[in-house]
Amino acid sequence: MHRHHFTTRAEARIKISTWIADFYNTSRRHSANDGLAPITFEQRMTEAREASTAQLRAEVA
Repeated sequence: MHRHHFTTRAEARIKISTWIADFYNTSRRHSANDGLAPITFEQRMTEAREASTAQLRAEVA
């Protein structure tokens, strides 16, 4: 987006919001996520939850 010239405000809004949703929000690293990108962090959290649930079910059974 840097130094890109848009022909209309509507084009700028669409391109910038698409960039934020598709690139920036999915690949940026964040200190609250242990330095991981949001998608990677969510995948690891999902795997940890599934493992925890499986362990609880095994202990109860």
